[in-house]
Amino acid sequence: MKALTDLFSTDYGLMSIIGIAMMLVGILAFAVVIRRKMNEPPKDQRN
Repeated sequence: MKALTDLFSTDYGLMSIIGIAMMLVGILAFAVVIRRKMNEPPKDQRN
């Protein structure tokens, strides 16, 4: 219980939550971009 209290009530705990949230948003954005790129039709590669 002390760990949860520290997580939500201290400055380093809140920064940890913000850091974890930012990483999750970044992973989600990366997955969306990769998924869109995978669904694009291949481009002609004429030289």
